[in-house]
Amino acid sequence: MDFQDWEMLAALHKTENITQAAQRLYLSQPTLTSRMKKLEDHYGVQITMRKRRGITFTPEGMKLAEHAIRMLREQREVEEKLNNMKHQVAGTLRVGVSNFFALNKMPKLLRLFKQEYPNVEFQVVTGWSSEMHRLILNHDVHLSFIKGDYPWKEQKELLYEEEICIASPWEFEWEDLPSLPRIDYYTDENMKTIVDSWWYQHYKQRPNINIQVNQVETCKEMVINGLGYAILANLVVRPYPELIIKPILKPSGESITRKTWMYYHEDSLQLNIVKAFIRFIEGLDVKAL
Repeated sequence: MDFQDWEMLAALHKTENITQAAQRLYLSQPTLTSRMKKLEDHYGVQITMRKRRGITFTPEGMKLAEHAIRMLREQREVEEKLNNMKHQVAGTLRVGVSNFFALNKMPKLLRLFKQEYPNVEFQVVTGWSSEMHRLILNHDVHLSFIKGDYPWKEQKELLYEEEICIASPWEFEWEDLPSLPRIDYYTDENMKTIVDSWWYQHYKQRPNINIQVNQVETCKEMVINGLGYAILANLVVRPYPELIIKPILKPSGESITRKTWMYYHEDSLQLNIVKAFIRFIEGLDVKAL
């Protein structure tokens, strides 16, 4: 197997779908299928099997895929070490970023960092914070920007803390919330647990959710257009003074907040590119960006 074979097997392992793997590799589906057939002929084994949706690996194919993923990781580590030996801030920085941070903070951070270190490239993965936590645990990224508190025994930096609030297009009384239309959005379990715990500490009824969307930004637009209220983090709606925004509170009267962290491994600091980026972030007021 060569590097292209490693990439192909890793993409198939990630997607379990030939079409999606081909798109990731910028190949046509027939080209990828042909390369798979050559690899199967070379080893004399069947690598994948079709299932109802997509493909799955045979035991022999799984062994080859695991080898490919391991080789890609080792290749990446060698390249990083070689770049590091040049005593330059260069190479590819791999970052996991929660969705809101990716949309509202990350483009500015990357632009400012690249102005200072023009030889750096970025590989950015976005998603829910729970996914970004998994990526950093598995060493798939150098560092992750994560909303909420997740189990982590290595290094982390608190970037900012924000209140969780009710954002409404109209004035409301707290006791009226169960009867008012609420807009909800898919989020990670951490945020969902915070909101649900607060709700059922105050109300016996289920919320009147009449619109369910897939992203917090869509939810925000629904609120701005007067379709209902939402429970979300303050930074999402802070730029809209026309909305009525009230923080939700603990029984003690304190605001319920959610923290945004930068997680990273201690050994990553041995890489010039990671050390430079972390020092760069520490020198900024990220919340104000």
